[in-house]
Amino acid sequence: MDKRRGFTRRQLLRGATLATGGFIFADLIPEAWAQTPPKLGAQLIGKLEGPELIRDPAKWPKKFNEAPMLAELVKQGKLPPVEQRVPQEPLVIKPVHEIGRYGGTLRRAFTGPGDSENGNRWVSSDKLLFWDYTGNKVVPSVAKAWLLPPDGKSLTIYLRKGMKWSDGQSFTANDFVFWYEDVFLNKDLVPTPHPDFTINGKPGSLKKVDDTTVTFEFPEPNYLFLDILAGSTSMGGGQALWQMEGRTMGAYTPAHYVKQFHPKYIGKDEADRKAKAAGFDNWVAYIKNRWDWRLNTELPVLTPWKTATPINTPTWVLERNPYFYEVDTAGNQLPYLDRIQLTLGENLEVINLRAIAGQYDLQERHTAMTKIPVFLENRDKVGYDLHLDPALNGSDATLHTNQAYDGDPEVAKWLQTTDFRRALSMGIDRDQLNETFWLGIGVPGSIAPSESVPYSPGPEARKKWATLDVKQASALLDKIGLSKKDGEGYRLRSDGKGRLRIELQTSAGAFIPHTQIGEMIKEHWKKIGIQADVKEHERSLFFTRVASNQHQIAVWANDGSEVLYLFPRHALPVDPAECNLGRPIAVWYASGGTQGKAPKDPQLLRALEMFRSAGGKKVQERYKIAQEIWTILVDQVYSIGTVGQSPATMGVRVVSRKMGNIPTREINAQHCRTPGSSQPSTFYFKA
Repeated sequence: MDKRRGFTRRQLLRGATLATGGFIFADLIPEAWAQTPPKLGAQLIGKLEGPELIRDPAKWPKKFNEAPMLAELVKQGKLPPVEQRVPQEPLVIKPVHEIGRYGGTLRRAFTGPGDSENGNRWVSSDKLLFWDYTGNKVVPSVAKAWLLPPDGKSLTIYLRKGMKWSDGQSFTANDFVFWYEDVFLNKDLVPTPHPDFTINGKPGSLKKVDDTTVTFEFPEPNYLFLDILAGSTSMGGGQALWQMEGRTMGAYTPAHYVKQFHPKYIGKDEADRKAKAAGFDNWVAYIKNRWDWRLNTELPVLTPWKTATPINTPTWVLERNPYFYEVDTAGNQLPYLDRIQLTLGENLEVINLRAIAGQYDLQERHTAMTKIPVFLENRDKVGYDLHLDPALNGSDATLHTNQAYDGDPEVAKWLQTTDFRRALSMGIDRDQLNETFWLGIGVPGSIAPSESVPYSPGPEARKKWATLDVKQASALLDKIGLSKKDGEGYRLRSDGKGRLRIELQTSAGAFIPHTQIGEMIKEHWKKIGIQADVKEHERSLFFTRVASNQHQIAVWANDGSEVLYLFPRHALPVDPAECNLGRPIAVWYASGGTQGKAPKDPQLLRALEMFRSAGGKKVQERYKIAQEIWTILVDQVYSIGTVGQSPATMGVRVVSRKMGNIPTREINAQHCRTPGSSQPSTFYFKA
């Protein structure tokens, strides 16, 4: 046990319970979620709080103010006055604590080009709709309002009058029409339609009503679509989300800018000529580069800050958008901060050491739970606060088995054998993992979400196939035909080609040390005769291998999927953009069976069919379907859980005491784009 100055790690955390703290989907569930009893650690967890949206126009400010750096540009004649830049119908925010001050560059860390979520979550207010700071309630964002009629077959979005892109051009319904007709329906750009924009496999459509109104239409009721637009989904993610996957699914695109690269408007020869001149193979590769907010500093955006120095450099800099559509209750155009500067961290240890030394103003990503005692020891000396924000996902280090793997028929056979997966799960000593990597404050068990989540399949799911039992695990392996062993006690392949070896693929840029966790699991599996080979890859390569179906088992979290319908990719193979359980199956699902590979497992097929049917159901029925799906996933162990329901993923916040409007606790959930629902546009430097 780690000891410093005579204190153990547990003593430093004494009384600080990681109250697993359920958040409540007030719009989605009528009864309060169960409260879990307190555990080790609670004084580090504050009260959930956040900014308030002022939706009554009578309470909106009548005059606007702006940052000094923009006022100077106005004075020089380089920018119109703020009254001409802010929409007639702005989004008005009451900050969580007080009206802030303008100025300053916030310092953070990132791990390289694969870490674009690090910036995206700070600029995610370019989403049409959002969840409020509690994670309970859908609220407006880019959209002023919406209408979901009783039949559920359409969703109308009303835009803000006078809203502009960051280059000063008008943002209108035409940007949606361009996205739908020239991007989404273009097979070169979107070869596989995304399930977010379907219902029961049938595609939706989009039409313009007038310059500030668009309607999404479906052939069947699709009540879930409102939540999808508000969630961390491909359709609702905004323009900035998941550009690293070459996707633009935010339902709108800056038509006036992107048309200059599109063959429909300039001809294919000219589009390809432009691409070649810029060093790209073809127009498709080039246009995806041009609409990538992280790489193209010229791209018009709706985000509070826009990229000034690209992500593929050692210092990724974001600078304020002079046309941003939010103001505070005093009429100050947001954001308060001039810039966000993300400095490349060579590895996670370097990032954590820099955070301990006070070199970052706010870092909640890649800060390690194992460093909590050191953070506590240094906070007064350096001048920062430490906040813990527990999440509700089941497992922070999850072993996702590739159900479409075909690189080695012998390994593929076992990965697709239920008792093999159950044996692997029962061969893991989760208590040791919890003590070593979670300081004993995580919750060991399966992938099942917290019982406080309405999607939970029940308390028995936490332990099912998820407690250490070497004897039963070994018996299962013997039973399925893996009884022969070599001289070192490892089990032999059934095809006579020597020892059975299973590869655990890990990422160097994970939130907790997945590689080290994999190495400990490797030692656990020795006792059941399974040889594990742990192979670490750079984060981008990790996902490239997943996308190309090369992995056997990928170690990643299952965060976000506790709210199953809004971020299913960490639980079900439905999203081709990221699918640790086998991308060919996700392509099959998304294409309605016309592409990819159907799952062989009837239980997995059943789970996918239930998931597809859920969109047309109302809330309570959707909950029941989700509980049934989770029951299947836990019992079949396609993904092996270890330890979860902890702050490990973006819940260890190190915040300079110079910062203002910082919630004492913020919602730590994928669908809230943490820290997006806390509105980083209102964070500021006190002095």
